[in-house]
Amino acid sequence: MTEARSDALLARMMAFHPKIIDLTLDRVWRLLEALDHPEKSLPPVIHVAGTNGKGSTLAMIRAGLEATGARVHAYTSPHLARFHERIRLSGALISEDALSALLDECLKANGADPITYFEITTCAALLTFARMPADYTLLEVGLGGRLDATNVVDRPALCVITPISLDHQQYLGETLPAIAGEKAGILKRGVPCVVGPQEEAALDVIEARAARLGAPLMVHGQHWHVGTEAGRLVYQDEDGLVDLPLPNLRGPHQVQNAGMALAALRALGRGAGAEAAVTRAEWPARMQRLRRGPLAEALPQGTLWLDGGHNPAAGEAIAATLAQIGAGRVWLVCGMLNTKDVAGFMRPLCDAAQHLYAVSIPGEGATLSAAQTAEAARACGITASEADNVSAAIAAIRAQDPAAHVLICGSLYLAGSVLRENG
Repeated sequence: MTEARSDALLARMMAFHPKIIDLTLDRVWRLLEALDHPEKSLPPVIHVAGTNGKGSTLAMIRAGLEATGARVHAYTSPHLARFHERIRLSGALISEDALSALLDECLKANGADPITYFEITTCAALLTFARMPADYTLLEVGLGGRLDATNVVDRPALCVITPISLDHQQYLGETLPAIAGEKAGILKRGVPCVVGPQEEAALDVIEARAARLGAPLMVHGQHWHVGTEAGRLVYQDEDGLVDLPLPNLRGPHQVQNAGMALAALRALGRGAGAEAAVTRAEWPARMQRLRRGPLAEALPQGTLWLDGGHNPAAGEAIAATLAQIGAGRVWLVCGMLNTKDVAGFMRPLCDAAQHLYAVSIPGEGATLSAAQTAEAARACGITASEADNVSAAIAAIRAQDPAAHVLICGSLYLAGSVLRENG
């Protein structure tokens, strides 16, 4: 089989339901029943929800578990360059042959019934995880939590809720407590949960639901603490203090993500993987330095970074990371979706931005036009121009500043396009 085989099957799945996002579990339960309920046969599940840091935290947990010799399945979304990135089987990306056969099986089991793309592909991931032995299954929530397609496991081994902020309000609610209520929907009776740094309004909702369910919480600032001291990461909980190198994933926010990962590993009795969690995790498009490929080679005297963050909290994290790495004022190449808080994302970047080149996101119907993104940047006080594409933007920047620091940002979909273009 070729890669085009799975691409064709995935394209068919896009046509099963008129809505890209339609939060309910009814269709998922129907398909899982047709597949003989694989969700009941998974290796112990670690379920991760939240607004920011889910992917990085999951990557650190995975690195820590694998360093202790554990075999780990992982399901994440969205993918950047290829769908195969979403499904890891005992550490390795699913093969093309295995993915095509799996999608075929799920298409046949679903028949002509309506189901969203995320729902049917989540069922496919659960099916293959149930069939291959492993020690743990890491499941990243796609959107929200309560009605997310991943929320079908009766009793996970552990839940994790990363920082919650405003995002996807059209689906999850307009207020922080409403969104927190959706995220806290992953909590299960008696199942422990690691809770990352939260605003009080969000934490109140999480704690109230946990109390109703008798779910023990391990809350940042109460049960565990993390910070930096003398260029090291220091983590402490009731079991003691751990002194580790700083995370290899860049940015002050990754210290918090590392804290959540360490709390999770210690809760699972896998604290021996602590150092590997912070030094071996890999998670592309999170302040990723692009050193090779045609885009990087087009800026030989400068530096090129890529980040897929797209909400106000991500904008703040990017600004803090730029300050930490001493990049000075940077040139931005930015493309965003029309469903995002564009001004909220850009405002934290005002002081760091030299100039912004706006682009549209290739192949995305919900993309803002370059003109709309540029206008939004100017409204936030960032000087901005339009470019036909990322390559053209980098060429224009190089003509003005050959040693420029450049950050491509605004969307995971733009990041995926960049990684494909850059090889």
